[in-house]
Amino acid sequence: MSFLLPLDISSSGLETQRRRMDIIASNLANIETTRTEDGGPYRRKIVMMGPKKMGDADESFYSRLEGVMIDDVAEDQSPFKKIYNPGHPDANKEGYLLKPNVDLVVEITNMLMARRVFEANIAAIKTTKQMALKAFEIGR
Repeated sequence: MSFLLPLDISSSGLETQRRRMDIIASNLANIETTRTEDGGPYRRKIVMMGPKKMGDADESFYSRLEGVMIDDVAEDQSPFKKIYNPGHPDANKEGYLLKPNVDLVVEITNMLMARRVFEANIAAIKTTKQMALKAFEIGR
C-alpha cells in the first residue's frame, strides 16, 4: 500500500464534501423559488455518494478502495409545501401557492455534517503528512 493512498482517499472526501456543500447552498438559495425553467417550484437536490474503487478484481474489497465519489445528484420527490396566498402570481386557481420542498433546518444540518466531514478529512491529511515526515526522519 502506498503512503500516498490515504492522501488520495482524503482528497476525494474533500472534493465530494465541497460539491455536497455547493448543492446544499443551491437548495438554500432557492428556498423561496416558486417558478423554475420547468414551470414549477424548485425541487430540492440530494447528493448520492458511494465508494470510488480501483479496477483490480483479484484483491479484497477494502484494499481496492480509493475514496468516495458522488454517484448522482437526484431531485427529492417529497411533496411541495402548499400555502394559501391568492395574491401571488404563481398561485393556482384555488389560491394555493406551491413552495419548494426545501427545509431550512435539514439543509443547515446537512451543511454542518458536510463541514465536519470536511474537517475530518483535513485532519487525516495532516496526520498522514506528519507520519510521512517522521518516516523520512527515521530513514535518515
